[in-house]
Amino acid sequence: MELKLDNKGKKLDFTALGKAVLTTEADSVRDLIDRIDDNFQRACEIMLACEGRIIVTGMGKSGHIGGKIAATLASTGSPAFFVHPGEASHGDMGMITPHDVVLALSNSGETAEILTILPLIKRLAVPLVCLTGNANSELARSADVHLDVSVKTEACPLDLAPTSSTTATLAMGDALAIALLEARGFTAEDFARSHPGGSLGRRLLLHVQQIMHTGKAIPVVDQQALLGDALVEMTRKSLGMTAITDSDNKLVGIFTDGDLRRTLDQGLDIKITPIKDIMTANCRVANSNMLAAEALQIMEQYKINALLVVDEHKQVVGALNMHDLLRAGVV
Repeated sequence: MELKLDNKGKKLDFTALGKAVLTTEADSVRDLIDRIDDNFQRACEIMLACEGRIIVTGMGKSGHIGGKIAATLASTGSPAFFVHPGEASHGDMGMITPHDVVLALSNSGETAEILTILPLIKRLAVPLVCLTGNANSELARSADVHLDVSVKTEACPLDLAPTSSTTATLAMGDALAIALLEARGFTAEDFARSHPGGSLGRRLLLHVQQIMHTGKAIPVVDQQALLGDALVEMTRKSLGMTAITDSDNKLVGIFTDGDLRRTLDQGLDIKITPIKDIMTANCRVANSNMLAAEALQIMEQYKINALLVVDEHKQVVGALNMHDLLRAGVV
């Protein structure tokens, strides 16, 4: 492929071009800060009071940005979805109810498809918030609240391709969504509930009891057992450890692969050494209602690879190791 040259015959500096684009777009977003004013306050109040859905609409590139804004709103506690304005005039207006709020995006503020459905929005008495780059446009004048997302120039050298303008619109949409998130008291656990299939959902919603080994799968020996017996149990259950319990099944200690290596270094005879003499007493434990992420935190803090799970009576009810957390997607 022939390398593109500039008008002086020199190789194009793509690094400089990329930095120029990001600088222009960053400046456009920075300019929005002074526009977070009473109009922004009013827009948030309207959207927060919405009893239905926030209906986001926009054409072309604004439509793509609108889809992202709707998704961000929905995932952060403000029910929302995107409606294509062209489809709205051919039946999809039925998706908008009097309980909704419409958030319209148009850089020019004169997008024909949006202007076509304005009378229908007004007839429904649905609040209209718009983001445009033209405060004197018909859409801006018709809205209950207008948010100015105008930019000095597009990052495109021809000042034509929507670049800075779409970035500014997206940033203002994020500002609205996060302001509403704060107002609703939306928590990380709330976020996880709307993302149950993602890694964050697994980290925040999965509990120890859902992944721990239970019943006969728990490696456990009596404190009177010998080291050899403990090794047999560890091999059979394949968790790299075994619980040591008293006659009431209460936990008194743990013996792990690491303990075994240290024991072998001492030259102890596995056939005569009592496990209680070499176990780790007062070991770290988890409870079944604990989040799996909390169990991971304990393992990382104390540099261990396995945990026993006990109940309020200190009886062993489960066991898990780092591999269990990896399989569950917590790590």
